[in-house]
Amino acid sequence: MASFLSVSSSSSPYHNHPLLRGKLTATLTNNPTTTTTSPPTTLPIRKIPSDLSLPLLGPLRDRFAYFYTQGRGEYLRSRINRHRSTVLRLNVPPGPPIARDPAVIALLDAVSFPVLFDADLIEKKNLFTGTFMPSLHLTGGYRTLSYIDTTEPEHAPLKKLLFFLLSHRRTHVVPEFRSTFGNLFDSLESDVASAGTADFSEGNDQAAFNFLIRSLFGKDPAESELGTDGPNIVKKWVLFQLGPILTLGLPSLLEDLTLHSIRLPSFLIKKDYDRLVKFFLDSSAGSILDEAYRLGLSKEEAVHNILFSTCFNAYGGMTILFPNVLKWVGRAGSRVQAELAEEIRAAVKAEGGEVTMKAMESMPLMKSVIYECLRIEPPVSLQYGRARKDFIVNSHEAAFEIRAGELLFGYQPFATKDPRVFDRAEEFVADRFVGEEKEKLLSHVLWSNGPENVSPTVGDKQCAGKDFVVLVARMLLVELFLRYDSFDVEVGASALGSSVKLTSLKPASF
Repeated sequence: MASFLSVSSSSSPYHNHPLLRGKLTATLTNNPTTTTTSPPTTLPIRKIPSDLSLPLLGPLRDRFAYFYTQGRGEYLRSRINRHRSTVLRLNVPPGPPIARDPAVIALLDAVSFPVLFDADLIEKKNLFTGTFMPSLHLTGGYRTLSYIDTTEPEHAPLKKLLFFLLSHRRTHVVPEFRSTFGNLFDSLESDVASAGTADFSEGNDQAAFNFLIRSLFGKDPAESELGTDGPNIVKKWVLFQLGPILTLGLPSLLEDLTLHSIRLPSFLIKKDYDRLVKFFLDSSAGSILDEAYRLGLSKEEAVHNILFSTCFNAYGGMTILFPNVLKWVGRAGSRVQAELAEEIRAAVKAEGGEVTMKAMESMPLMKSVIYECLRIEPPVSLQYGRARKDFIVNSHEAAFEIRAGELLFGYQPFATKDPRVFDRAEEFVADRFVGEEKEKLLSHVLWSNGPENVSPTVGDKQCAGKDFVVLVARMLLVELFLRYDSFDVEVGASALGSSVKLTSLKPASF
């Protein structure tokens, strides 16, 4: 939840994707991503306003506001209003004692935020989770790719290995998705019929894990020693890594004194993590580990990275994004749902009833809906980077001097819902990206640690599975509307996104 050649904003995001091409030639360039910095600014240079206060009490007070008294969005918005600037210095969690220095320069608009993607200016070493880094005991003693900067020698071979992982069983992705999520919808439909409601989020957790393992590794977790335990183990393992920056809904003082003030000891999860390692070691044997060896990686480093990318990045992304897609499409109402059903069924019918890449490329509204879900509620909202050298960053109204070594922080929803870029920015607009002209706005859809109309390469930190995530999100809508005319949802909150229950499923009538 955590990389290919650039494509124009009007071309297919799968034009150069290895799932279609069957080779990796285009993805294995070692060129850095196109820089995102602006030309020399004509804006006035302004000193970066500061919201920092007392060294110890200030960060603790701010952490409590960030999580409890204000919440993250209001915490950041109130400081923008106070200092009349979308670039400012402030504290972010967890702060002391877990993170000694919580101070960052926040980039909170669509102009300043993309500098975080510029590999020439920004270093990403050990900054995946921000001002603190989880214990390496949680990843077998290895720094995984998400924590490795583009300049480090391990970066290129590890990212190439992920490209290989995504491509080597490309022909299995669509059929495995339809089989796995078809079974899920059968179960959900039965639950709605008998109980009047069905928990999509819970069912999605198991389905997403099974799909990834079956499609990428050709294994069935249920037939291994792991059984059906994978999702629960992964959720516990993620909690041990992200606990300091999560809120679980516990009493605020208790949660702050525990989850945000001490690290959960890694030995408590070691036995479960070792089960995952053994499973992925067995599942990766053969072509995947052969490719790792060819790239100069040890078996151990490869397995821990494959595990992290599959469970933390891909699985974590699907368990956040899929409920969000159902939430926004469910709330969009019957008209949007009817238009989606008509478009999807017509495109599939034109392909002889088969769900193909060509069919999905003939669904402009469906594609726009997925982009809009990724825009309005990106599955990863926080980005960090450290300035490699002095440079100037622009906001809409001013320019600011950044010094080498300073830590930058971006809150993506403020960039992707910037009202100076997007009309009705806070609203879900299903057809926002339909048409060649509107597709140009995809350069401001940034969920993958890069613009949507740019594809990942070995030389950048854009998500290696960017196009894979878009593909499976599209397949979710296709599967849904091949089966149902409409659906209704009940939405709650969870630690990493939304919890969604289905309250009605109207079977397809045409």
